Amino acid sequence: MSLAYRIIPVTQFEQNCSLIWCTATMKGALVDPGGDIDRLLAGAKQAGVSIEKLLLTHGHIDHAGATGELAERFGLPIEGPQEEERFWIDQLEMQGRMFGFPKAKNFTPDRWLNDGDEVTVGNEHLSVLFTPGHTPGHIVFFHAPSKLAIVGDVLFAGSVGRTDFPRGNFDDLVSSIRGKLWPLGNEVQFIPGHGPMSTFGAERRNNPFVGDHA
Repeated sequence: MSLAYRIIPVTQFEQNCSLIWCTATMKGALVDPGGDIDRLLAGAKQAGVSIEKLLLTHGHIDHAGATGELAERFGLPIEGPQEEERFWIDQLEMQGRMFGFPKAKNFTPDRWLNDGDEVTVGNEHLSVLFTPGHTPGHIVFFHAPSKLAIVGDVLFAGSVGRTDFPRGNFDDLVSSIRGKLWPLGNEVQFIPGHGPMSTFGAERRNNPFVGDHA
């Protein structure tokens, strides 16, 4: 497989930061670097990966808290989320105070992403799906050749993302999952923002919120 990944849980919220890399070039990206920078850098070093960019699914503190510092320290571009997520990114400091996180450096993504866009990691291409509901500008990254999706807090094994935060919307979330994720195929594995991996097929069979029998 030409895209490899390693899940590195970070912060007291045990958020799944994904280190993904192109095995041909060993160039990689951190998806949702929420915190614990030393742990992230150690993971990249251990895998022999050169980090070339930061990718974000959304702007909640446990997913984005270390982004500004990493970008500044290493000159890394930030790609994603969709621009509606400015609503949360602009409040990172306030989010940090609310949840007891270290002070987050402010940042503006170098590239906002929209449905149908592509991002590159080394020689690999991932497609972008706009999946609002948990937050207004949430996106998902999908690597078709390896049938792997990185879904942030849209979908979990046996559950779905919360929609009780400001600008969350349950109907939008369900529409995002059923309209954008299910068509990718039952065999697609996904890395959620928290907890274990699953497949879209398993969730269609068993998920009490968005399964086919829900």
